[in-house]
Amino acid sequence: MSSSHYKKFIVAVILCSLLVTLSCQIASAQADEIAPGSNLVAEGIPKVPASLARTAQRYTTNAYGLPIAGWDLTKREIWLKNLSSDSTLVLHVGEPGGASQPLLYIPAGVYDLYYQPQGQYLVYNRDTDGNEAFQMYLYNIETRKSTLITDGKSRNTEPVWSNAGDRIIYSSSPAGGNGVSLYIINPLNPQTNHLLAQSTGTYFKVYDWSPDDRRAVFVDYASNTVSTLWLIDVATGEKVLLSPRRENADEYYDSPQFSKNGEGVYVITDHDSDVRRLAYIDLATKQFTYLSGQKWDVEDFKIAPDGKALVFITNEEGISHLHLLDTKTNQERSAPLLPMGIISDLKWHANSQDLAFNFKSSRTTTDVYSINTQTGKVDQWTKGKTGDADITKIPEPELIHWKSFDGRMISGFLFRPPAKFTGKRPVVIDIHGGPEEQYRPSFWGQDNYLLNELGVAKIYPNVRGSSGYGKTFVNLDNGLKREDSIKDIGALLDWIKTQPNLDADRVMVTGASYGGYMALSVATNYSDRIRAVQSVVGPSNLVTFLENTEGWRRDVRRAEYGDERVPKMREFFERIAPLNNAQKIKKPLFIVQGKNDPRVKTSEAEQMISAVKSNGTPVWYLLATDEGHDFINQRDIDFQFYATVLFIQEYLLK
Repeated sequence: MSSSHYKKFIVAVILCSLLVTLSCQIASAQADEIAPGSNLVAEGIPKVPASLARTAQRYTTNAYGLPIAGWDLTKREIWLKNLSSDSTLVLHVGEPGGASQPLLYIPAGVYDLYYQPQGQYLVYNRDTDGNEAFQMYLYNIETRKSTLITDGKSRNTEPVWSNAGDRIIYSSSPAGGNGVSLYIINPLNPQTNHLLAQSTGTYFKVYDWSPDDRRAVFVDYASNTVSTLWLIDVATGEKVLLSPRRENADEYYDSPQFSKNGEGVYVITDHDSDVRRLAYIDLATKQFTYLSGQKWDVEDFKIAPDGKALVFITNEEGISHLHLLDTKTNQERSAPLLPMGIISDLKWHANSQDLAFNFKSSRTTTDVYSINTQTGKVDQWTKGKTGDADITKIPEPELIHWKSFDGRMISGFLFRPPAKFTGKRPVVIDIHGGPEEQYRPSFWGQDNYLLNELGVAKIYPNVRGSSGYGKTFVNLDNGLKREDSIKDIGALLDWIKTQPNLDADRVMVTGASYGGYMALSVATNYSDRIRAVQSVVGPSNLVTFLENTEGWRRDVRRAEYGDERVPKMREFFERIAPLNNAQKIKKPLFIVQGKNDPRVKTSEAEQMISAVKSNGTPVWYLLATDEGHDFINQRDIDFQFYATVLFIQEYLLK
């Protein structure tokens, strides 16, 4: 070896040694903390200690579990779907309690699966990084190949197969367009795709084909609480209105299904009622026959394949109750007793006896059950994982009520920490979105961390405007009454002060989507009564929110919130906007946003951050460049949670 080569060799060895040492130091430093991924922009957020992640890991689990995809076409075997951000997998379970086995592998990032009745194909839709510009793909179950069947630009959702399995009707909106229209396509020949029914700004959604595949039934949603019911001839596009025409009557229709003989349509509606009932509409006479009571909302139903039986679910103060109905007599039959929780995704077996569904509660992720509607036998097919932490000592949630400013009673659910935590407990108020959604007790492992490790109590209020309590209640926050729901939280703060085990001096308010707007509004109205506030993808001004949200949903949102183009409404929105009252926010603020959110644009977060920072108020900001309105990547979900824990420890617990 020459002298020059030797010197170069020595230099290389030294450099390698230095690099190894430096790498070890970096690795050591990284072992002590959890750094945000390259896709995350974290401003004002301190370093996350690795010890926090290790403790929280015991509570981190797939809160969605493995929901049901359907029954095998011939065997008494259940299919499950795993729609994670990393993979899409269909599994099958051969018997109750049996092990799940992989069945189909499908590309990642799928929103949902839609099986052809004959079982040869399925359709799935997926978007890019949460932008909700869903494209539809045909998946050949035999060859395992996918084919794009939409244009790659429009937004396409809710496909419904014909009974013959040769066509699909789906909801679609062109890129940058307004409203959601209906299109029809033979998925084996994408060139057949064409417009079936044109929307002018509302949201069209088809639910069922007639038994002869000549007609379909769809709902025109003017908002999430106001809609009309239609029949459409799939050959000509001719439409017939099924819901009565009434001036100034806000009525709701949802989930229509044809009777087996095609002579009528079953539907959920609040027509002539304050609650949503199950009704049968005779297509010849347009007469309504009501099949459920007037105390609780019906939230879902399914007709058996032979048409002889029907099952429906009522929502009774957040708890699901299953009902069986004989369609010949319209009389209820005895239904088996099920655990207390939330039932969803009803799936009949082809034998018209076995009914499967998802079940979840505050103690369980998604489990899959079935009942034999003839014998009443109940089988549990799967049990979701709840993590490694012991949550058995966390009390069950309590249904609570408090009186608001106008004397109206408001309800919510209180989760208390276990008895090992003594003294008055700090409180996190978590407000749902919508605004017409309803909080119902369900499992979320990360919430259990707050209860079991930090001793924090959580309250989930269902303020006025929430669904599940009747049409009158859901409309109490519309338009110029928007601030009344904020006052419901003010009344909740009063209630907390009366509770001997809750600390009214340590309260944080959080919420996602419209719940984020509510949290910001609480911060501007009751800043002196809270310690901190968090807004996750929440609007900061309803004017800019409505102006910038995607066109496919803008008019539907205006029908709920109010129309910002009307001068009186615009002035009201500007006056109550958290953005325009940012000087009142004196408590620390944490904002979380997905960069690709088509609903609440990033500008809503950025303008709020700028305004609050000018107060000198501490602001934390987490922006995910690969997420939309809902975070779906587990690494992003985890880091958001770690940062939230740090925020709580810093500003609520001290």
